[in-house]
Amino acid sequence: MAPSSSRNHQREFSLPPTVAGPADVSRLLRELEAIDNSLLQLGLRSGGGSVKMPKTSKLMDQLIQHNELNLLHKDDRQTLKQYLGAIHDKAPVIHMSFGTDPSPAFMEKLVVWLRREIHPLLLLTTGLQPTIGAGCIVRTTNKYFDLSLRQDFAGKRQLLLDKLKGLEPGQ
Repeated sequence: MAPSSSRNHQREFSLPPTVAGPADVSRLLRELEAIDNSLLQLGLRSGGGSVKMPKTSKLMDQLIQHNELNLLHKDDRQTLKQYLGAIHDKAPVIHMSFGTDPSPAFMEKLVVWLRREIHPLLLLTTGLQPTIGAGCIVRTTNKYFDLSLRQDFAGKRQLLLDKLKGLEPGQ
């Protein structure tokens, strides 16, 4: 079996669907930096003896398990830090606005689909716009798509008015 550092250079990293947006990536980078500092301090204090891993968040646990990493190895931490930094700086970001808060299960399915269909490292941010009714509004750096019920009704306004006039009593 190859050492962990050569293993990391040969394989591709991927993000679990729970790491959805730029804020998650930033949080993971800060946590990784704290882990790195903790392990350095523990290593200095114990004089090179065995070191116990500091407590990690659920998101970090999922990321390291998904990519089969061991954060006790400095090479794995360094590689993960570079990977997360590259994602933070270069990954495509889509913003979607919904009328209500989407459920975590829906968001996970949406992230999986977007990464499969658009880009494997895509990051998604969400927002609330109660005025859109149903549907969503999608924004990228250079595109805007209004897929809301409000927009659909606005496009069919005359048809709705004609149908409503046909329902008036006495005609």
